[in-house]
Amino acid sequence: MFGAFFFDLDGTLFDSMAHHAQAWEEVMTRHGLSFSAHDCYVNEGRTGQDVIHEAIWRKEHREATEEEIWRIYREKTEAFRQKGETGPIAGASDVLAYLQSKSQLWIVTGSGQQTLFDQLDGVFPGVFTRERMITAYDVVKGKPDPEPYIRAWERSGLKKEDCCVVENAPLGIISGKAAGLYAVAINTGVLDDDLLWKAGADQVFKSMADFLKWLQEQ
Repeated sequence: MFGAFFFDLDGTLFDSMAHHAQAWEEVMTRHGLSFSAHDCYVNEGRTGQDVIHEAIWRKEHREATEEEIWRIYREKTEAFRQKGETGPIAGASDVLAYLQSKSQLWIVTGSGQQTLFDQLDGVFPGVFTRERMITAYDVVKGKPDPEPYIRAWERSGLKKEDCCVVENAPLGIISGKAAGLYAVAINTGVLDDDLLWKAGADQVFKSMADFLKWLQEQ
């Protein structure tokens, strides 16, 4: 059993990706930028700032200004909030209940959505603390850069071989593997398993229930 599990948030613990995809597509279209719902899933894990910068670069071949980035991101945050609350991924609570007394449990996310952070203790009471969260506010470089998972590993105080990344997105898997960690993928979204394997996943599961079964066999 691993001594620490580093969980992504959107699409891994919260069933929030559909809301994110809708919000990004609406706001990007409003600003004349090309960014589809599928693009959202492919880019999942990046910070919002990186997503906006890339969209502007792709269209206009220039650096986005800080004012543009934060204006668009505020609009996206509000659009996401208006979609309403999202529930947990099926089976996530069972996995966390199984692991809580056995391992350190961390959140490692590119998200900066306060609405999701506010829901954490209500949905997963007593599981996570702010001291064991790495968010968009804690890193200079988001996923697929290894920085988010390196920061979690360093704070855990454990050896790398004792830490396991739990992700649902290719960029998150790339980030975890670049940090030198074991990485499993729970494919809860619209992408093919092959993209997760190609990103370097050590295991790919169809559901949290399958992941829990694997954990219980370790």
